[in-house]
Amino acid sequence: MATSTASPGAASPKVPAGDADAGTTTVRAGSTGPEEPAATRGRTSIADVVVVKIAGMAAREVPGVHDMGGGLSRTLGAVRERVPGGRPNVGRGVKVEVGERQTALDLDLVVEYGVPITDVARDVRENVIAAVERMTGLEVVEVNVAIGDVHLPDEDENGEPRVE
Repeated sequence: MATSTASPGAASPKVPAGDADAGTTTVRAGSTGPEEPAATRGRTSIADVVVVKIAGMAAREVPGVHDMGGGLSRTLGAVRERVPGGRPNVGRGVKVEVGERQTALDLDLVVEYGVPITDVARDVRENVIAAVERMTGLEVVEVNVAIGDVHLPDEDENGEPRVE
């Protein structure tokens, strides 16, 4: 796994959700030596995929968010979840740029019909920023939200109208 060696504030290229070769970010470069307090001895590094998963979970917690990701990724995700042993990809619809101290995120959402989209986008930003900053210590400089679809009440999970 690659380690981020960018200069302070620099960001690595966007990492798609679930990329196993994603880099890591050193959040805290500690000191060494017996005279240093135990809490500061060593480094803490966070894989980029961790930021992706935290952001994905935080976005899904917001009322009005039906799903995340583009149409094809949602279809493939639905197939993956139906396979025995398959599990949901919580990072679907999330891209991150992570530097040494800061991160920027892009989210692709599907909202429920009838919800105020600007309110949902605001709530998603607030929840994602709070979760990522609290859990990683990274400063979130921006969260870009793209609404790719609206889930209608009479659609099934694949976006097709229900036939009753």
